[in-house]
Amino acid sequence: MLLFQLPEDVLFHILSYLDFRSLGRLSQACRAMCRFVNRDTVWRKIAKALLNTGITGNGTDIYPHIPLKDRVKIALNWREGSCKRAALLKWKTKLLPWLQLEGNVLFLAQDATIGAYHVHKDSGRLQRCPFQIYSGHSGDVCRFVLTDSYLISGGSDGKILVQSRTRNMLMMLSGHNQEVNCLDSKDVLIISGSRDRTARIWTLNSSFPRDTIPMYDRVWSVTISPSLSSFVTGTACCENFSPLRIWDVERLQCVCSLGSEFRRGAGVLDMVFESPFQLLTCGYDTFIRLWDLRLNPRKCVLEWEEPHDSALYCMQTDGSHMIASGSSYYGVVRLWDKRQTECLQFFQLSSDLVSSPVYCLRFNCSHLYAALATSLHALDFRQSPNHVR
Repeated sequence: MLLFQLPEDVLFHILSYLDFRSLGRLSQACRAMCRFVNRDTVWRKIAKALLNTGITGNGTDIYPHIPLKDRVKIALNWREGSCKRAALLKWKTKLLPWLQLEGNVLFLAQDATIGAYHVHKDSGRLQRCPFQIYSGHSGDVCRFVLTDSYLISGGSDGKILVQSRTRNMLMMLSGHNQEVNCLDSKDVLIISGSRDRTARIWTLNSSFPRDTIPMYDRVWSVTISPSLSSFVTGTACCENFSPLRIWDVERLQCVCSLGSEFRRGAGVLDMVFESPFQLLTCGYDTFIRLWDLRLNPRKCVLEWEEPHDSALYCMQTDGSHMIASGSSYYGVVRLWDKRQTECLQFFQLSSDLVSSPVYCLRFNCSHLYAALATSLHALDFRQSPNHVR
């Protein structure tokens, strides 16, 4: 009882010296202590040091609706690779599927359509049938992105479709004459890249491209900076220049090229901004690279190599310490801690007889979803190894 006569800020300071095991045991001392220890403020310091707790590098909380103590339990499973595996969907024809995960809805591109599936809150599994289907392409959907109001997709037919997520509305953007390999959208801006060796800039109020940039190489990936002032293109690296280039949105000028020692054919397949100044990239050269865009010259400050010399098709970051990547062979998903050089955990999702790349992966606090050529897999990390009770 004397402990609770201390001011709360003093008690918080005392508890900040305890690890997660000690906090878990302390919460069992009495009901009053349990209520106090279960506050998010008590667990925030521990959560910031663990993987995928939703606390990003700038302090933003991605999952404020989930108690931090519960997220710490799950984060320990991510670190140790403790999870249940399940194949959620299977199909007979080999595809190049793409995913987006938003709240309790998973969007999956298969052939020329995109299905929206409700994710069961308790199990992480999908409803049997999609509650909404987006169609309109005459070829396979290569990439799609979500905004607050729209689903924007690029297809092998060279078309970009802008579809309302709430109403039956469709706008077609025509300009590319070969498949649209990649696209990104922020605010009213859309950037697309194509096998036709061009990158195009669009706005949501026009069906014609605002600008076209000759790239002289196939464009595999694009991403728009959070500042909206620039975007980055990743090409196939079949010409004599860096596959990574930063472009000014308004002036359409190449601001700079990133790196100078890429092997021929070492194309960049995926990239993501962690902040306006930090860019993560991966591709055929088997490396994940972190670029610091504040430096002059801008350069790679950290890199992680896929140990089996496999191309890296996709990746996602938790905005803090963790990166998940998908390899080109045997459906291998790897978890990386950016504070370490070696891979933290890996999971092989396809058999030795049927090898498939991981074409796309997405994760939230408790589940990771990976799309392979003929199946969609889920890893459920909510199993507790009894670190915190």
